[in-house]
Amino acid sequence: MKNPDAWSLLREFTDARIALGRSGASLPTREVLNFGLAHAQARDAIHQPFDSTSLADELAALGLQTLTVHSAAADRHIYLNRPDLGRKLSEESRETLRHQRVAAHELLLVIGDGLSSHAVHRQAVPLIAALLPYLRTLGLSLAPVVLAHQSRVALGDDIGETLNSKAVAILIGERPGLSSPDSLGVYLTWKPARARLESERNCISNIRPEGLRHEAAAFKLAWLLEHAFLRRLTGVNLKDESDNPALHGQVKPRVALS
Repeated sequence: MKNPDAWSLLREFTDARIALGRSGASLPTREVLNFGLAHAQARDAIHQPFDSTSLADELAALGLQTLTVHSAAADRHIYLNRPDLGRKLSEESRETLRHQRVAAHELLLVIGDGLSSHAVHRQAVPLIAALLPYLRTLGLSLAPVVLAHQSRVALGDDIGETLNSKAVAILIGERPGLSSPDSLGVYLTWKPARARLESERNCISNIRPEGLRHEAAAFKLAWLLEHAFLRRLTGVNLKDESDNPALHGQVKPRVALS
C-alpha cells in the first residue's frame, strides 16, 4: 500500500524530485517509472541532432539573417569526450567567417546546441523574439545570428573575436536535469576573445516556461547589455540588478551607446 509523503503539498511549487511517497521500504512503482522516463528524456536531449536549418527559417521570419558554423568537434561522440574541441571553431568555419562580409556591429547572437538541442529548439527563437524590442530601444546593431554545431560556451567568444563583435551573447542548451531536459542558458561577454575567462561572462540560466520565462529572460539580458555597454565590461564586476522592482521592465540607456 502506498503511504503518501508528509511533504506532498510542496510538490505543487517545484519540479524537483521531492515527496515521492513510499511503498513499503521502496518507492512507489509510478515514481520508479517516472525516474526512468526522466533519465531517458535527458539522454535524448543530449543526443538530439541540432536542426540549424529549421532555426534559420524561424529566424528569417523575424527578419534575421543567419550563418552556420561548426566547432572543432567533428561529431557528437568527439564533442562529449573532448570538451576542449567544442570551445573553438573548426578551421574551415573560421576561414568561412573571415571571408564573410559582416558589417560593423555591436552585438552578436550565437545559438549553440550545447548539451541540449531540445532546449535550443524550444526556447531560443521565443527568447530572441522577446529581446528584439529591447535591442531597438538600446539602439544596438546586430550581426547575422550564428548557428553553431557541437558548441560549448566559450565558442561564442571565438566567433565574436573572429567577427570583431563588441559583445556576444551565446544561447546554449544547458546540461539536462531529470526534471528539465529543455533548459536554455545565455552567456554574455564584453569584447569577446578566445582568452576570456569564465569569470568574465554573465550567465542567465533555466530559461524555459517552467523556469525563467522568455519575457523575463529577455529583459534580464537587455539590462545586462545596457550596463555592459555603459561600463565596458561583463562578468563578476557587472552585478545583475535587473530584478529591482523600480525598473518596471524598462531599459533606458543613460548615455549614447557606442
